[in-house]
Amino acid sequence: MKVPSSELNARMTRFRDRMDRDSPDWEAAAITGKINLYYFTGTIQDGLLTIPRNRDAVFWVRKSYERATAESEFPDIRRMSSYRDAAAVTGKVKKPVYLELDSVSLAQYCRMQKHFEFSGTLPLDAQVAAVRSVKSPYELSIMERAGKIHRHVLEDLVPDLLTEGIDELTLTADLYSVMVREGHQGLMRFGMFNEMLLGQIGFGTSSICPICVDTPGGISGLCPAVPMSGSRERKLKKGDLVVIDIGCGVEGYHTDKTMSYMFGKAIPDEAIRVHERCVAIQNQIASLLKPGEIPSEIYTGVMSSLEPEFKKGFMGYGQNAVKFLGHGIGLWIDETPVIAKGFDEPLEEGMVFAIEPKKGIRDVGLVGIENTFVVTRRGGRCITGTSPGLIPVY
Repeated sequence: MKVPSSELNARMTRFRDRMDRDSPDWEAAAITGKINLYYFTGTIQDGLLTIPRNRDAVFWVRKSYERATAESEFPDIRRMSSYRDAAAVTGKVKKPVYLELDSVSLAQYCRMQKHFEFSGTLPLDAQVAAVRSVKSPYELSIMERAGKIHRHVLEDLVPDLLTEGIDELTLTADLYSVMVREGHQGLMRFGMFNEMLLGQIGFGTSSICPICVDTPGGISGLCPAVPMSGSRERKLKKGDLVVIDIGCGVEGYHTDKTMSYMFGKAIPDEAIRVHERCVAIQNQIASLLKPGEIPSEIYTGVMSSLEPEFKKGFMGYGQNAVKFLGHGIGLWIDETPVIAKGFDEPLEEGMVFAIEPKKGIRDVGLVGIENTFVVTRRGGRCITGTSPGLIPVY
């Protein structure tokens, strides 16, 4: 399960090329975030990756050095007790150092500045995100494995888990057990709010409850202290719409998929028609996922084609509408680029997106769909299945 050295070398080369393009006078970069460290070194440890412009990168590891050397094919791994050890070899940096300013804490920054004495800092978050956004064949092969698990569980196995009277939290626990047995890594990682086990699983209008996460759907939550799990009180009853929006992870990489189920009887015809419209929008967006297409233009084109009445509740019920139609995905569920305004760089072959057109409907819940697509010359290639969702479970 080691990340091949050729893969690590290619990633570092692409990062350096991106830095040369975006910041021609850069002198040094440093990475401390666990997921970025994994991307560039193939192991998650407490450490510091220093990347001088004109010298080879060094991965300084505080804990665990032994595990890092056992897991990683990175060419230069060295032990350190603190940043002082790395600074003694690296020396002072005369120009500003590029750091992950979106995630470096102030305390961590102060410790680094104390020992390296750099003159200032600049962000490298966008450059790393751009490099990570284009998946190699190695990465795509892992994501395709996740997609197969995802499809099988949500399309084939979930209907047998739905029984009258089961509560949301119990279904979540049952589904988690099934996912792990089928190959899910047991957690999902996000750039915005750390980690969770599965995702959003709700019955009826629970699926449009407002939450703190930037997503079209919602969840009732266990309690105010645990708002991201299902409710013990919400029981499944005949006529409920069941909405399952979860990720699947394999070897760190994710796919994202949403399926819905009509339990006991069909939901209203109008809600079914809205769902079918969302599926058509997904397919329209997928057809545009080609190299050279502009994410912001895809977003604007699709949104401008929708009539005002349909937009009510689209991509979020009430005041909770989000301003995107899909998002990049990989080592995080929520990567860039995003199918939204402001993302104006052309798509590249090998990018991967979760496309999720959805609409909240009063007294029904969240209809719509989500699947994961790879950008190709022929348009988006789905790796999580082709079911249109809204599966009847009678």
